[in-house]
Amino acid sequence: MINDTSLLPEDIFRILFEKSPGSLVVKADMPHFTIIAASDSYLQITGSTVNGILGKGFFDVFPEDNTKFNDDVNARKVFTRVVETGEKVDVSNYRFDVYNPEKKINEIRYWSCLNTPISNADNKVAYILNTVIDITEEVRAKELAIENENRLQLATEAASLATWDLGLIDHSFICSPRLGEIFGHAAGAQFTLADIRGQVNADDMKNIILKAYTVAMKTGTYLYEVRVYWPDGSLRWIKTQGIVIYDDRRRPARMLGTVMDTTESKRDEIRKNDFIAMASHELKTPLTSLKAYIQMLTKKLVTFDDDFVRTALEKSNYQVSKMTDLIHGFLDLSKLESGKLQLKKEMFDMNKLIEDTIAETDQTMPGNHIQFHPGKDVAVNADGEKISQVISNFLSNAIKYSDKGSAITVHCKKIGENVQVSVMDKGIGIKTKDQEKLFQRFYRVESDKMKNISGFGIGLYLSGEIVQRHKGKIWAESEEGKGATFYFTLPLKG
Repeated sequence: MINDTSLLPEDIFRILFEKSPGSLVVKADMPHFTIIAASDSYLQITGSTVNGILGKGFFDVFPEDNTKFNDDVNARKVFTRVVETGEKVDVSNYRFDVYNPEKKINEIRYWSCLNTPISNADNKVAYILNTVIDITEEVRAKELAIENENRLQLATEAASLATWDLGLIDHSFICSPRLGEIFGHAAGAQFTLADIRGQVNADDMKNIILKAYTVAMKTGTYLYEVRVYWPDGSLRWIKTQGIVIYDDRRRPARMLGTVMDTTESKRDEIRKNDFIAMASHELKTPLTSLKAYIQMLTKKLVTFDDDFVRTALEKSNYQVSKMTDLIHGFLDLSKLESGKLQLKKEMFDMNKLIEDTIAETDQTMPGNHIQFHPGKDVAVNADGEKISQVISNFLSNAIKYSDKGSAITVHCKKIGENVQVSVMDKGIGIKTKDQEKLFQRFYRVESDKMKNISGFGIGLYLSGEIVQRHKGKIWAESEEGKGATFYFTLPLKG
């Protein structure tokens, strides 16, 4: 610290510099404003030295930037105002670059400055206490945040996204102008959150949005795709995703997210599904006829002693059955994704259903020994045809990924108010990283052992959707190289 105690009483000087470490004291001798004291930290942050500033005019040490005419940050005008008014002046943000002797360059620096008058016995301003804080990092952080915000805005505009901010406590709602366009409103039109919600399909609001909100409160992630109606009555699709922001007590305080118009991609998907459904339906008739002719030939040639013909007919029947199953899978997939897959629930014996499905599988995919361990009095209220399809998918997977002749075990048992069915094989098994993706649409495990095994990856996806629509659960347990067990549960009473 340096000072000239002949100009300023020592006790006042000590208090000023103890309380304001980043400080400089200048004399109110306009226009010179002679520097009479400076704290060590002031010298450090401004890159000054003791001999370089003591007794010199402020603007001799810190030259004015004549390109800046803003009275609020011009140091000479600020000092003059303090002397003339006797009031302190706060300059919250100004730039003054500091020379770095090591790098031999001027470094950009930003400062916050408070100029406090010190009066003499005559109540006239005698000194000015100039206290500065280096806010360079704060300014750069703010500039970076603004730059990131601008980039985000450009990205959302390029992707045709709308942004929104929902207050979960005060119910405030802020959104970008793009949101109104996505919901069919004219540019600049006024609308509320209630208006937006009123345009959502009522079933989707009840079955999708409210459930997604409940999930978001538990997981912090908000995601759904729903149908909305524009003011002109046209049907559109939107996809919303967001996150939950928590307060300091870990309570949900806000939700932030984006909205995208997915109408065109949804229409493409519908057209695709319609084509698949139409093509699959058209293929069913010739395949049914072909299967019937193969069965007739098999019966007529039952006494015909020719191994080649018998084997050829068996393989032909197997391939036709395989093609039929694929077509049924595509039909169910198109129905599922268009919302037309309906469940026809009725009471049936789960043991009997499993036995029939095993018998049918033995006919179409012979070669493996399937053991069944039934439960006791397992009556279920469900869609028997769809559940048989799930069991059939489990069995066909077990056969495809196991050695021919190996054992496959099926269990059925009651667990509380549910029935649990499992299919266990001793095949190649499934890696842990693949197990959670097994029930995704078109997902197939990549492995050298499986490259020659055919399939489109829709069987387990359909099985998962069927079980979930029955309010059941479906999963798999496996260890690579030691087989796999697939499970599903259903509520007994539906």
